[in-house]
Amino acid sequence: MPIFLALLLIPLIEIALFVTIGSRIGLWPTLGLVLLTATLGTLLVRRQGLATLREVQRSLNGLADPAAPLAHGAMILLAGFLLITPGFFTDTLGFLLLVPAVRAALMRRIAARVVVMGAAMGGTAGGFAPGPRWPEARDDVIDGEATEIDPAARPLPRQPPSGWTRPPQG
Repeated sequence: MPIFLALLLIPLIEIALFVTIGSRIGLWPTLGLVLLTATLGTLLVRRQGLATLREVQRSLNGLADPAAPLAHGAMILLAGFLLITPGFFTDTLGFLLLVPAVRAALMRRIAARVVVMGAAMGGTAGGFAPGPRWPEARDDVIDGEATEIDPAARPLPRQPPSGWTRPPQG
């Protein structure tokens, strides 16, 4: 029901704003303002989206939780959608989503309503049923291939370890 209500109200709000603003500043300035906000919004979304993508990559390289940067990225994507949609109300919502403090507050509000249920491979933790298993599969065996590389044979690039390649601490 809330989605239906939003789909009904948003166009009505946009029409009312177009009529009100258009009657005050005229048709061409109104259309120019819509094009200006779409262009400015696109540039801001691109800039913030690339910064957020770099943050996601840093999180993954450092073995940190990428949930926050991914959530910011999703909200920036939504902001981009709202900004390319013609209208003043959607542009306002889109620009608000480009403010990091607004995104953080929205994330806190959403996180307060989210219930995380665990899932385990091969078990029913959190109420999730296990996926299909091979009949001969054992839980204590991981099949894979490895190649040992002699560090003296080839110098490694000068960059901090990603977390995936750190030697074990003993």
